[in-house]
Amino acid sequence: MSVANFFTDRSATSVAGMLALVLGASVLLYYATAPEKKVQDFVGPPRSGYVLTNFDLDSFNEEGKPAFTLIAPHLERREGDESLYINAPDFILPSTKEADVPPWKGHSQYGWVNKDGSLLKLQGKVHMDRVAFGTTPPASIDTSEVTAWPKDNRLETAEAARIVQGTSTMEGVGMRANLDTKHLELLDAVHSTYQPRKR
Repeated sequence: MSVANFFTDRSATSVAGMLALVLGASVLLYYATAPEKKVQDFVGPPRSGYVLTNFDLDSFNEEGKPAFTLIAPHLERREGDESLYINAPDFILPSTKEADVPPWKGHSQYGWVNKDGSLLKLQGKVHMDRVAFGTTPPASIDTSEVTAWPKDNRLETAEAARIVQGTSTMEGVGMRANLDTKHLELLDAVHSTYQPRKR
């Protein structure tokens, strides 16, 4: 039987059904053999949730005591991880144990704070000072790329550090500090200079 006879011998409904079946089969075949769509893997830079200029930020620990203060000309809060990116921050790290111990004050080129304020990164060059109190002479630290846990009052760096306290100077590579216990430790290539005290 020829194709022409098939179409003339069948009703219009049968022909339409056959065409729909062929069309459905061809669509299924296309989707089964078509290449997968390319996934867009470019996300782009993180977006800012908000931007602050000329701001003061105060963070507190679980006991409600001040953990740190940041004062800077520019802050951006990023969507997603809710971290803070800060330009040229001045910072204050108070003692969490003793109220009569003056805070460390300083400056860095950049700063970063995680969502809950438990981690602070002071990036680029970092300078810190603490004024004299009691019988303890003034002190300063010059280093870079500091990671701080302000709620525990600890900080560290793997970079070169210079610590001056009174007439004593210590230099080395890598530093750990607990600002509450006043414990500063240089880890490698340490050189110290102690000037005699005036009588």
